[in-house]
Amino acid sequence: MIKLYTCVGSACHLKGSYNVINTFQQMIEENKLNDKVEVCGSFCLGHCSEDVSVKVDDDYFAVKPEMAREFFEKNVMSRI
Repeated sequence: MIKLYTCVGSACHLKGSYNVINTFQQMIEENKLNDKVEVCGSFCLGHCSEDVSVKVDDDYFAVKPEMAREFFEKNVMSRI
């Protein structure tokens, strides 16, 4: 199972982390990936100076809320 951590700390919250999480959850539902991908909230992932911090497996990313769908397709779907 892929664990998809999204920072919900103060800086990332202000940058739209809940929009990112909602998009990820929509993508999981649309693609019937409930048994393959788990979305987890996390506090500081150490990249708060950029966009919303996201960790997939051991890789860290900065994700703009408006790019969350594209990010999911490229960085999560490719691991399934």
